Amino acid sequence: GYTGLYPQNNRQQGANGLIFNSEKQLVLAQHGDRRLALFNGFDNGVPQYQTLVTAFNGKLLNSPNDLVQHSSGAYYFTDPPYGLAGGDNSTEKQQSVNGVYLLAPDGNITLLADNLTRPNGLAFSPDEKWLYVANSDPAAAQWWRYAVNSDGSLGKGKLFFDATVQVKQLPGLPDGLKVLPSGVLLATGPGGVWVISPGGEHLGSIQTGVAAANVALSLDNSWLYITASSYLLRIKLQQ
Repeated sequence: GYTGLYPQNNRQQGANGLIFNSEKQLVLAQHGDRRLALFNGFDNGVPQYQTLVTAFNGKLLNSPNDLVQHSSGAYYFTDPPYGLAGGDNSTEKQQSVNGVYLLAPDGNITLLADNLTRPNGLAFSPDEKWLYVANSDPAAAQWWRYAVNSDGSLGKGKLFFDATVQVKQLPGLPDGLKVLPSGVLLATGPGGVWVISPGGEHLGSIQTGVAAANVALSLDNSWLYITASSYLLRIKLQQ
């Protein structure tokens, strides 16, 4: 996922967040290439990518991290500085904030939220009325919730759950997350995967023993897949 577009003070990381869009095309949040890109197959064994977005207000994005697609076709994505050597202090950091953005089907990009220090994983509620965003900051290890307006913009963010205290005791931070049809969140956090009700109640945790980074659901929601440090795990879910 890294092609060397911006080598200066770049940690040269490849793709981070991955989704298949409504057209069943692979879309990548490319850390090192500082863009959202569409995978267009191989040319003589070399992967080919189509840039969807790489800048906001004429300035390069930091390092897009994770993304989801709304039923409207719009992409929502987070843009922390993890791909830049030095993070917020990188001389190559052009955005003054670590934002949550919307990329509309017509190609327009909008900054939706700038209140998070390390926006990371994100997911919609089943009815798309809410957008949940993980903040992967050890000093503010939190999940936030934003109302999704009819025009695709977001309402003012509200703190949904704070796990900062647990970070001092268990490995891992709020990172990737998914939402079940019931509205229950399955979110990586301190110690493993946190199970959180739509009302913000911590129902329990799947303890992985090591830091867990991301989660994915099978198409029928019967299996949860977990990337946890050097492990790829799965666990059967009750229906």
